[in-house]
Amino acid sequence: MKRFLWALLALPLSVLAAEPAATSAAATAATAAPAIGSGVAGQLTQLVFGLLLVLGLIFFLAWLLRRVQQAGPAGKGQVIELIGSRALGPRDRLMLVQVGNEQILLGLSPGTITALHVLKEPVQVPSTSEKATPEFAQHLLKILGKDQKDKK
Repeated sequence: MKRFLWALLALPLSVLAAEPAATSAAATAATAAPAIGSGVAGQLTQLVFGLLLVLGLIFFLAWLLRRVQQAGPAGKGQVIELIGSRALGPRDRLMLVQVGNEQILLGLSPGTITALHVLKEPVQVPSTSEKATPEFAQHLLKILGKDQKDKK
C-alpha cells in the first residue's frame, strides 16, 4: 500500500523530470516541423488530466482516512458508555454516562464539563427491540392507508 502511495506521489515529479528532455526534443523538432500537440488543446488536455489526478488523489486519501478510522477499536474494551442525553438549551446539555458500575450525571456547557451527581443506584434503561416511530410518521402512514407492517 505504501508503494502505491509513493508511486502516486512520484508520478508528477517524474513527469516534471522528463519535461526538459521533451522540450529540447521539441525544440529540435520545431525547427524541422511545427509541433502538433503544443497548442491550446494540448495544454487544456494536460490541465484536465492534472486536475483529474489531483481530484482522484483527494478522494482516494479521504476513502483511506475513513477506512483507517473504522479499523480502530469499535466498542471493544470501552469502559465509558453514554446512557442518555438531554438538551437544556442551544449549547447546554445533561448527559448520563456509565463508568464501570457507576452512573454519573454530567452538565456540559461551552468550555466546561461538570459532574453534577453520582447516582447510588444505576438507572435501568429499558431495551426496546422495536424502533419507536415518530408520531408524524405514524400519522402519515395512517393517512396514506399503509399499515405499519407494510413498511418493514
